[in-house]
Amino acid sequence: MMNKQVQVVFLGAPGSGKGTQASIISKNLNIPHVDTGSMLRAAVAEGTELGKLAKEKMDLGQLVPPDIVIGIIGERLSKPDCDKGFMLDGFPRNLIQAQGLDEILVTINKQLTHVLNIDVDENILTDRLVYRRSCEKCDTKYNLKFNTPKDETKCDKCGGNLIQRSDDNLENTKRRFATYKEETEPLIAFYKNKGLLHDINGNKQLNDISKEIMDTLK
Repeated sequence: MMNKQVQVVFLGAPGSGKGTQASIISKNLNIPHVDTGSMLRAAVAEGTELGKLAKEKMDLGQLVPPDIVIGIIGERLSKPDCDKGFMLDGFPRNLIQAQGLDEILVTINKQLTHVLNIDVDENILTDRLVYRRSCEKCDTKYNLKFNTPKDETKCDKCGGNLIQRSDDNLENTKRRFATYKEETEPLIAFYKNKGLLHDINGNKQLNDISKEIMDTLK
């Protein structure tokens, strides 16, 4: 167990595994994994003022406005369980959000200690996304190229049907990469200039990536 406190942002292109690693490392360090989707759902469930505003937009099928997202992030990072540190995944996604996060951290008297950029070859990322499948019953994850089930249509664990996310096709994958490069990739230089950036080799096996991250956080 690590003695020092860490407040971490995870960066990485779609399919880089940042959410998976944030979940693993947060459990290793016993600190919260704060991902944008779960956080929005929690705010809605708790019925906070910002949560109610977010729910109005979500019920209409609209994107939650940036100021509401930033406000909900501020509420989440202010909770007592984040006093020991946190792993922030899925936010910020662009420079405006990064500046909003800076303002949040000043307000709650916290600061980032690390920004981890999980760097993966784009061809590998494409294969991870296009060949990704999940069980519709138990949500076990597979990849038809790297982590193949015995039957490409059935889950090894429960026999449920394996499904492909609607956006996990080559055309959408290229579009997601283009959006990432335009909006999110500039954050690499932003955090490098702050002296916070650490590149993580995401081409390795899952456990090896986790070990590199843990070594970086020491």
